[in-house]
Amino acid sequence: MVRVSNNLVGILNIITLVISIPIIGGGIWLSKQADTECERFLEKPVIALGVFIMLVSLAGLIGSCCRVSCLLWLYLVVMFLLIVLIFCFTIFAFVVTNKGAGQALSDRGYKEYRLGDYSNWLQKRVNNHWGRIQSCLQDSKICKTLIDDGSSTKVEDFYKKHLSALQSGCCKPSNDCNFTYVSPTNWKKNSTSSLGNPDCNLWSNDPNVLCYSCESCKAGLLDNIKSDWKRVAVLNIIFLVFLIVVYSVGCCAFRNNRRDNSYKRYP
Repeated sequence: MVRVSNNLVGILNIITLVISIPIIGGGIWLSKQADTECERFLEKPVIALGVFIMLVSLAGLIGSCCRVSCLLWLYLVVMFLLIVLIFCFTIFAFVVTNKGAGQALSDRGYKEYRLGDYSNWLQKRVNNHWGRIQSCLQDSKICKTLIDDGSSTKVEDFYKKHLSALQSGCCKPSNDCNFTYVSPTNWKKNSTSSLGNPDCNLWSNDPNVLCYSCESCKAGLLDNIKSDWKRVAVLNIIFLVFLIVVYSVGCCAFRNNRRDNSYKRYP
């Protein structure tokens, strides 16, 4: 008798198997087309993810449709570990992104960001890998629109701009510096300028340097990470519910396999 749970597990794994093919293809494409360190950094995780999904899908598909209990058991073990891992990561993501936010400034359309406002764990991870991250940010040309604006942007218009966290942290000096505005990425030190903030000494009008080495740039990145992780955590909750349902159906299919094997053994 055809078991509904076995068929359902089979259908779900056919879908995930098909999904794994473009993921692997995307990783291979990145390895061939990558021009920057950022893109080369992504290729191996993408290929590994695709291969992992393919192998797990094959185990679930063969185990459910061909009634191979050992493969279905392996599939269920991997699914259980995945559920535990996603649950732990979701809790962790909410904890480490609980701290930190941009500071609103009066008469400014943008916010300023301080590295010390964010979780110590995130700060350490960013500081340890800043060389690679900085290279990626420079390759991404996040400041290009501000550089292209040049002197055509008046100071009052610039102060009203809604800059992203990365643009605010990496493409202009800190408000604490009191530099004189020339253009969005060109500022002059004067008699009222303050160098109390270490970022003020790191600022350069060179479009390849700007404030990419500043603490504010790291803070802008962390604000982006915080927002992205919160979105991922919410999606993880939805995915977790889906995995639990699939795992439950898989358990039913495994039980059906064992029952069918018992009938065959003892006719």
